[in-house]
Amino acid sequence: MFSGFTKNDFDTFTIDGLDERMAAIKGRIQPKFKEIGDTLCDDLSAVSGNEMFLHIAKHARRTVNPPKDTWLAICHDKRGYKKHPHFQVGLFDDHVFIWFALIYEAPNKNHIAEAFLSNLDEVYETIPKDFVISQDHMKKAASKVSEINKSDLENMLIRFRDVKKAEFLVGRHIQENDPILTNGYQFTQFARTTMESLMPLYKMSF
Repeated sequence: MFSGFTKNDFDTFTIDGLDERMAAIKGRIQPKFKEIGDTLCDDLSAVSGNEMFLHIAKHARRTVNPPKDTWLAICHDKRGYKKHPHFQVGLFDDHVFIWFALIYEAPNKNHIAEAFLSNLDEVYETIPKDFVISQDHMKKAASKVSEINKSDLENMLIRFRDVKKAEFLVGRHIQENDPILTNGYQFTQFARTTMESLMPLYKMSF
């Protein structure tokens, strides 16, 4: 049973050296990802109508620089998630993120963007105003949905369609000192409701 995140988990990203930081990620964080992910996979399988599978980031391409964040992904494809619409839970050094994620590796980015643009009103209404949107999963920065209008969202989706490296991630940021992170049950429920509220976008992506 997931017990929550601790300061020690966030401090992982202050550890110098690729091998040393990866050892801490594997020892401290990945077991928690397994606990969270197994629960969320079951929930999302039921809600999405597809069997969903857990993937935990391996950071295998890294040879020098240690990762600045780490995450789990949940997707309908057992073999991999990057090419598909998927959900993520992960950590930077100062916050947890929960995303519905469309990243640049998706081969059908254009099709998904056009589907969203064709249903812009529905997309805009689906996303809760206390959520955030990111256009690059490598960066911490994200736009508050409460501070963007429908035209801003349209421009984000056009950029997602037309710029090869552009991405579209929507969800929530939880700062490291938020007490919900220390309560495993409450956090898992919070992640579940976040993902379920974004399920219409997931289904629109196919």
